[in-house]
Amino acid sequence: LWPWLLASSGLSALVQLVTLPFFPDSPSYLLIQKSNEEAFRKAIRKLWGEGDHQAEIDDIMKEKAAMASTKSLRVLEVIKERSLRWQLYILMTVMTTLQLCGINAIYFYSFEVFHTAKFEEYLIPYVSLGVGLCECLSSILCTTLIEHFGRKVLLWGGYTLMCFVLALLTMTLSLQHQFFWMHYFSVILIFLFVIFYGIGP
Repeated sequence: LWPWLLASSGLSALVQLVTLPFFPDSPSYLLIQKSNEEAFRKAIRKLWGEGDHQAEIDDIMKEKAAMASTKSLRVLEVIKERSLRWQLYILMTVMTTLQLCGINAIYFYSFEVFHTAKFEEYLIPYVSLGVGLCECLSSILCTTLIEHFGRKVLLWGGYTLMCFVLALLTMTLSLQHQFFWMHYFSVILIFLFVIFYGIGP
């Protein structure tokens, strides 16, 4: 089953490869990148149908004018630019914490935790699949939550809950040989960690 499951990702790639040539180019891409106004208007009619789309056309025209007046910066220029310093610090902090948040360790050790929790050998891959499904579903949930709470709240909340879960998981793994039910608690914590990771970072 697993070889077929892994191969199924190639099916979606094949569908995209076959259908992509039939999709129209983005109107903003045609106008801003290609400077082809005729193809731009044709793409708008194809995507949005006949009608008055002058407001959208004006927005894209304004975007083109704004981009024409903006200078593209090289990497070193971005680093040296004082006005971009805080944005750069925030970006570096978010990306660093994302790499060091512990999600890779959770995925790496989850098989061992499931095995210690006395799950049948044939069930462990399905439980691992459930962990991945939890991340997928929580990422979908995040798209609706971000509209209500904003990115900052989700980042702070997600990292705070992940720290709390990791502290509890460390405790349950340390005590798993003294209390038989600690194994199952560790499994629940792994699922919770992945859910908070999907919703937050």
